[in-house]
Amino acid sequence: MHTRFEIATHGPGLYEFTRDVADWVSRSACDEALLTLMVQHTSASLLIQENADPEVRSDLSAFFHRLVPPTSDPAMAYLTHTYEGPDDMPAHIKAALLPINLQIPIISGRLMLGKWQGIYLFEHRTAPHHRKVIALLR
Repeated sequence: MHTRFEIATHGPGLYEFTRDVADWVSRSACDEALLTLMVQHTSASLLIQENADPEVRSDLSAFFHRLVPPTSDPAMAYLTHTYEGPDDMPAHIKAALLPINLQIPIISGRLMLGKWQGIYLFEHRTAPHHRKVIALLR
């Protein structure tokens, strides 16, 4: 069984879609399975991360922005892929460093996430996008 989630973004940051995934899993009538999620883009990532304190999300965004700044930063002058904007190549680098797929066990029809864990799309580009995430239950 599979589906596709579409997550609308409005700039860099973490966008939680745990509830959408959990609702789909509960409707699937799958008692035990392994859920695989994969983002279909080269400038976004997927994370399982804390969903209680929003400062975790803003700190992660700030850390990765500092780790891989835009190509307009003099420290990034060595990059050559710049024709799609100063955030494009840094977005590809972040997506290369972070996961683009996740696997989550399903037991008794429920996601086996920890109490404070949520599923996030990590948008690395500054422009709004509609990101697609494929979900597969096996």
